[in-house]
Amino acid sequence: MYISQLSLTSFRSYVQADVQLAPGINVLVGPNGVGKTNIVEAIGYLANLSSHRVSNDAPLIQFGSERALIRGTLHRGSQTSSLEVEITSGKINRARINRANPVRAREILGLVRTVLFAPEDLALIKGDPSNRRRFLDEMLISLRPIEAGTKNDYERIVKQRNALLKSIRGKSKLNSSQESTLQAWDMQLANCGARLIRGRLNVLALLRPYMEAAYADLADGKKHAGAIYRSSLEGETDENSLPVNDLEGMGQDEIRELLLNSIEANRSRELDRGISLFGPHRDDLTLTLGATPAKGYASHGETWSFALALRLAAYRVFGDDDPRTGSGPILILDDVFAELDATRRDRLAHIVSGAEQVLVTAAVAADVPEALKGHFFQVSPGRVSDV
Repeated sequence: MYISQLSLTSFRSYVQADVQLAPGINVLVGPNGVGKTNIVEAIGYLANLSSHRVSNDAPLIQFGSERALIRGTLHRGSQTSSLEVEITSGKINRARINRANPVRAREILGLVRTVLFAPEDLALIKGDPSNRRRFLDEMLISLRPIEAGTKNDYERIVKQRNALLKSIRGKSKLNSSQESTLQAWDMQLANCGARLIRGRLNVLALLRPYMEAAYADLADGKKHAGAIYRSSLEGETDENSLPVNDLEGMGQDEIRELLLNSIEANRSRELDRGISLFGPHRDDLTLTLGATPAKGYASHGETWSFALALRLAAYRVFGDDDPRTGSGPILILDDVFAELDATRRDRLAHIVSGAEQVLVTAAVAADVPEALKGHFFQVSPGRVSDV
């Protein structure tokens, strides 16, 4: 797939920008701070309805404006679609498909698929668990857009359940109304949480072999890259009093029952602390090199190789999910080549150069490997020009 026409209105540093992109390789060159990343961020937003740089939408809207607009013409296989997203701070975002009536923004999820390589990817290895949870969730939603509703529902349930737990925190005995209300939230959390956990595990099973192969290629096979889903349920017991160390072999119903049992068995702990202690919001993805955790132990080069391997694995999984000609994801390489040594630069360039559309940003053209010297754009403050 590829985006041929991108139009931005009041988005980040652009009052108005219209960029005619080409299939194949597109390179945006310009000094740091002129708005290169804003262009690829907008395309990523069409795919995920979120930014890889900020956690909320307010910074995406140009100061003094009430809303931002992103419009793109998408070519996927034999189909061409016109997409539009309106971002309004503090309000529900809206979208249009082929200039039809506005719909909820999440209706466009799954139409555009992107795989982003960026310096922020180091947080996948070195950062908090939330970075790795987000990686799995974005993959899940891109593959199965209906799961966006699951994730939104789960976050709402946790927020409201936590509010209830805080309101009754420290109570040794609940009245019947409090008990029944909490049990209702328990059931909702277990139902929705089990679905989200099972979805993440499915994504991990697809990613793992490609991740292992990509890391071996990038790092000459010196160490084996591994990934293990670590659940808040570990250390708990199943109905046969066996310790739970691996959820991957469990179905959604089994996970739901285990989650519900864990909540009920630890009621006093949750009441004491006033928060939900079990569920996918407490889980992590442990990444390993050999027998050693990558976080805290991997070198800078190993960290980069692992981050790239995760993104390359995502690229391969998307390709498997929709193998039709012209349906592979758009690859975005945002200022990564200046961070890589010559060997990793060349290997990454060789792997991604065959994608239907690649967007590269760089401060200077010399940072871009020869294999990715495609259609060039010069970016200056508020302006994108063909070279």
